[in-house]
Amino acid sequence: QNINEYVAALIALKQKMIDGDRLLTEYQQKCTDILYFSIKISALRCQVEQMLQKILPLEKCQEELGSLKAELEEKKVCL
Repeated sequence: QNINEYVAALIALKQKMIDGDRLLTEYQQKCTDILYFSIKISALRCQVEQMLQKILPLEKCQEELGSLKAELEEKKVCL
């Protein structure tokens, strides 16, 4: 009976080691995924920043065009 208990304990320990290895592998994969997505998010943030820098001058030009259009309309009415 002592040997049977010892064997059962070894089998249980081996199963726990297998389960631990599986959990560790899953954890490492999730860490890798998080790192990958963090890099992707950083790249997207950079792209958004660049787009905003391009949009701001365009918005200013649009405002200026609106003012010029209003001026032209006023002059047109006067003429």
